[in-house]
Amino acid sequence: MKKMVSMLLFAAAILFGGCAQKQGTAKVIMETTAGTMEFVLYGETPKHRDNFIKLAGEQYFDSLLFHRVIKDFMIQGGDPDSKYAEAGVRLGEGGPDYRLDAEFKIPQLLHKRGALAAAREGDAVNPMKRSSASQFYIVWGKIYTPEEVEFMSKKMKEIGLGELSPEQKELYTTVGGTPFLDGQYTVFGEITKGLEVVDKIQNVATDANDRPLEDVRILSVKIIE
Repeated sequence: MKKMVSMLLFAAAILFGGCAQKQGTAKVIMETTAGTMEFVLYGETPKHRDNFIKLAGEQYFDSLLFHRVIKDFMIQGGDPDSKYAEAGVRLGEGGPDYRLDAEFKIPQLLHKRGALAAAREGDAVNPMKRSSASQFYIVWGKIYTPEEVEFMSKKMKEIGLGELSPEQKELYTTVGGTPFLDGQYTVFGEITKGLEVVDKIQNVATDANDRPLEDVRILSVKIIE
């Protein structure tokens, strides 16, 4: 009888522990020179969530730039080398000396407009698609027509990335985003307030290296829940 009770308790711990991890979201406020954004970090990507919380608690992101901005694509930040970078200097190589294992969750967590995702090195030097520990990007992308989505799905299948799911097709023809990044980079959160700030930043003038001509700086990142 005791053995049976122990087994039931063990099973319950696994069940409720798994649910707690899935529901273990965190809320973030990011103050920038372009405005304020609020995010939720997903419980389904605990390694990326916990790492982002750790760095935010250390004020790691404070005063860093959005150093790479591509209109109708995304805005990228989190490079510590950007903190005191002179104008025109190419950025994007900095960060802690560790990487995070990929946490792809498809079709639950996708590159929809407003998604928060981890940057990474290319496949040639990073075949496991591990994430940068600090560099992140916020998706803008575009809204696709059904015909564009079908064409993209076909091309993705041809190069071995697999076809887009019905959920992906629905999302990218309504909300928009960057479907070709799904399964390539880890999405670990999404913007819940301040999407207009992303729009403002993605429209700034940039140089040949996609760095804004006028600095767009992160003032602070705080975990509020």
